[in-house]
Amino acid sequence: MFPMGHGHHHDDDHGHGGPHLHSHAPTNFGRAFAIATLLNFVLVAAQVIYGLSANSIALLADAGHNFGDALSLLLAWGAHVLARRAPTERFTYGFRSASILSALVNAMMMLVATGAIAWEAIRCLSDPGDVGGLTVMLVAAIGIAVNGVSAWLLMAGRKDDLNVRGAFLHLVADAAVSAAVVVAGALIFWLGWNWIDPLVSLLVSVVIVWGSWALLRESAQLSMNAVPSAIEPSHVCDYLQSQPGVASIHDLHIWAMSTTENALTCHLVMPQGHPGDAFIARVSHDLDHRFKIRHPTFQIELADAGACPLAPAHVV
Repeated sequence: MFPMGHGHHHDDDHGHGGPHLHSHAPTNFGRAFAIATLLNFVLVAAQVIYGLSANSIALLADAGHNFGDALSLLLAWGAHVLARRAPTERFTYGFRSASILSALVNAMMMLVATGAIAWEAIRCLSDPGDVGGLTVMLVAAIGIAVNGVSAWLLMAGRKDDLNVRGAFLHLVADAAVSAAVVVAGALIFWLGWNWIDPLVSLLVSVVIVWGSWALLRESAQLSMNAVPSAIEPSHVCDYLQSQPGVASIHDLHIWAMSTTENALTCHLVMPQGHPGDAFIARVSHDLDHRFKIRHPTFQIELADAGACPLAPAHVV
């Protein structure tokens, strides 16, 4: 049995941070997180002040939701910074997985905040009280602008980074909440329908829960070392088994090191011996470009797969 062949492939277009720090996480979102967080805290203060003066549950609920989002932005920002730190003797993979934990906590915070909004809305359905419709409408309109700008700042990273996507979805949800509150304020102002205030809060809560569930499910799966949803394990298996000199493979594991980086370990049975560094480099390059697996490690074995105690699929 040969020692493990490490396939950490280095291409100039991968954004490696030097010989010891290999980070594929987005590097340009620090300022975006800072601006979005500041804008949201200012918005929360305004919504609390005017929500109390207008006696609007919807506006206060929106403020509470925005406050939770401002805290989640801080969390996502901190995870983004941690993910770029160099590995240590204890944390040999660095702190990349902080971005997965951030996305998970982000989704949980959104669901908890939404539950609080729904509970307050149900309580106020029977007696909504007088609501200052014009104030609600104007402040909520400002909320749309603030959350829209904040979401735009993070939009570029939402597809490739689950942590950024979690923050982005929070902001989009907040913009939707604010838009609904604007409609409620308009109906209250022109028609005097005070009951629409808690009803809109309930409807928006359902929409937010529906949109947050996918983020919660995916981040929870990644935290349990599940194969990322964008990767089909059978396709990776077929690719590796099709390589010249590979008789069979076993002990294949694929997991997310962070919300932007995936790793793989696998035993390759190659009776003719170690294929050389060129083979490792080519396969690593293909895994990166085909499957976004940027940190593969291979163990080359000469004997039949039955000789390896890790060969059975149920053995970990």
